[in-house]
Amino acid sequence: MKKNRGKLILIVASILLSFYFLYPTYKDYKFTKELRSLVGEDSVKYIDTNEGAMREARTKRIKLGLDLQGGMRVVLEVNVLKLIEDVAKSKDSLFEVILYETKNTAATSDQDITAILKSKFQVHEVRMSRYYGNIRDTDDDVVKRLKTESDNAIDRAMEIVRNRVDQYGVSEPSIQKQGGSRIIVELPGVSKEAEVRQLLQGTALLEFKLLIEPEISMKVYESVNKTLAGKPLIDLTSDTSKNIAANEKAKKDNVAKKDSSSLDSSLAQIPDDQNKTREQEAKENPFFALASVLPQENGGWSGELYSAEENKAKVIRILDRPEIKRLIPSDMGFVWAAKHRFIAEGKKYFALYAVKRIPELTGGVIVNAIATIDPNYNTPIVTMEMNSEGSRDWARITGANIQKRIAIIMDNSCFSAPVVQTKIIGGNSQITGMDNIEEAKLLEIVLKAGALPAPVDIIQQTTVGPSLGEDSILKGLWSIIIAFSVTIFFMILYYSTGGAMADIALLLNLLFVLAILAGFQGTLTLPGIAGIILSIAVAVDANVLIYERIREESGGGKTLSASLDSGYTKAFTAIFDSNVTTFITGVVLYQFGSGAVQGFALTLMIGIVASMFSSIVITRVIFEIMIERNRSISFG
Repeated sequence: MKKNRGKLILIVASILLSFYFLYPTYKDYKFTKELRSLVGEDSVKYIDTNEGAMREARTKRIKLGLDLQGGMRVVLEVNVLKLIEDVAKSKDSLFEVILYETKNTAATSDQDITAILKSKFQVHEVRMSRYYGNIRDTDDDVVKRLKTESDNAIDRAMEIVRNRVDQYGVSEPSIQKQGGSRIIVELPGVSKEAEVRQLLQGTALLEFKLLIEPEISMKVYESVNKTLAGKPLIDLTSDTSKNIAANEKAKKDNVAKKDSSSLDSSLAQIPDDQNKTREQEAKENPFFALASVLPQENGGWSGELYSAEENKAKVIRILDRPEIKRLIPSDMGFVWAAKHRFIAEGKKYFALYAVKRIPELTGGVIVNAIATIDPNYNTPIVTMEMNSEGSRDWARITGANIQKRIAIIMDNSCFSAPVVQTKIIGGNSQITGMDNIEEAKLLEIVLKAGALPAPVDIIQQTTVGPSLGEDSILKGLWSIIIAFSVTIFFMILYYSTGGAMADIALLLNLLFVLAILAGFQGTLTLPGIAGIILSIAVAVDANVLIYERIREESGGGKTLSASLDSGYTKAFTAIFDSNVTTFITGVVLYQFGSGAVQGFALTLMIGIVASMFSSIVITRVIFEIMIERNRSISFG
């Protein structure tokens, strides 16, 4: 036992860790089963009570591919040629001919479209600077600029698609870039083709909206909170702004109160023995328990509330209630921040902004946006350039709203809400306040979404019905059960005690594969199940090689202990070489394959690593412990 103590600890730790990673999958299955047995109000109450735990379990469970749970797989292609046509400074009949020839060549070639365009210009003996850039630009300069423009267009399309899918409410979507111009979108559980087409192909809506004054929004939030708690309301009129002066003192008291109590109730780490305090706060201030006011460094309040991701849906349901809508001014709307602002107690918190319903400006006026680092302060900034019409409107808007905040909103998600520092003339603006250059790059993509976006075409669409997915799950499970049963029976029949130990290793091998998939948020597909079955065969093959070596050594007169040592040592090279070559094949399939091929390769690679551990380490430790305790071992 002392000899194998370290290995035993490793094995036990691996098993416990596997159960830890698979527990959310069990919880999700349990939640789903219980939810299916409920109807009407009971199901709504169940969701409200367990929403946080259900969301966490769904996030950490083994994810199922489209072929197992149904849904849609859409392949989008960014029309780079249309983008190249749109950015040309002038167009004539010769340009149309070159563009037509480029389109025909690109349809049958894998070459980059900008390189094809360059070759067509050279065939016609025309410089590209005639239509792009300035007269001093070489063809290489123009191609480089067009290549950057097309890459940015794809990034913008990716961000727009991701933002829309998130808002659509699809759980566990997959959005990946493929090649130079394609985007693969997998939407589990979605079957409405018309909605998906509108979702993915509609024009991105970029808007600039003024934030509601903090005093007004706080008064509305207080009224919502009192209505939910059943308290009497303070004097409200249809025009909320008229009461600001009369209620300024009450507002300040309320802000101070919420700065301390609501922050403590929903974000601060409260010990277990103070849970009653948390429950009391939720009962007395039901709205602020879900959407909290955070104090600022200067002691004021900037106008937004913060809510945990699991509570976002609840907040929206509250604000959509008829009795609550009557408390909200007709010109007030609400938008969530596109990305979470911070993490507390392991939860992501999103900002909720109260904004004017009518936008001050739309994204069509933006000509360009560039994310960079301010050399003076070494901080990330985004410079934004507008056309002449946008410049005039922007000067008027910023001049009338100095020291007020304007939200930059795309598809009803707020990406930034900067403060207007001064009147901006000429249409060139500078946005500051980003935490890092990645956040600035994201804002650049959002701002560019309204300026010459490349069209996105759906070139392939596959729908898998849920009944077919359930049938695939059932057949996949039966295939694993049959494969396991036949293998287990054969190993016991042929190798006796050694076969039984190999079967234990196979069960642990399956446990490790599923746990690794769950731990790394992998997706299990029908081809992935095939990969698991193949990895079972690989694990059995390793045990067969070891046992045959042990038989040979025992036949030569060696003791059982010496035969085990020789068998494992001499079989290791063959097992290692075969598994490494198979693993390399899996890497190549995963790197250059897509969809089903990647699912197969992923589980195969995981299975190979797990089989090496279970076949070489686990079985040997079991045999050595049995020998130390003088237990009989037979290899058939």
